[in-house]
Amino acid sequence: MRSLPAVALLIALSALAGSWASEPPAAAPPPTAAAQPAPAAGTGNADNEAAARHAKRTACINQARAKKLVGAQKTAFIKGCIGTP
Repeated sequence: MRSLPAVALLIALSALAGSWASEPPAAAPPPTAAAQPAPAAGTGNADNEAAARHAKRTACINQARAKKLVGAQKTAFIKGCIGTP
């Protein structure tokens, strides 16, 4: 008597598995420009400014390295190059 519920469960599961296997998965439509979320206002500009500051700082550090500056001279050169007070 215990095996009857187990057999019924196996039959139900095999029926579900058979129906899933016989149907091919539906292909998702390609995303359109209207479906993509718009970036939050102002975040792109802040990201661009941060990237520009980083690029400028990196260029100034490379110039200081090329001039073989060290210590306080290197720090002063980088601050002057970046334009920070």
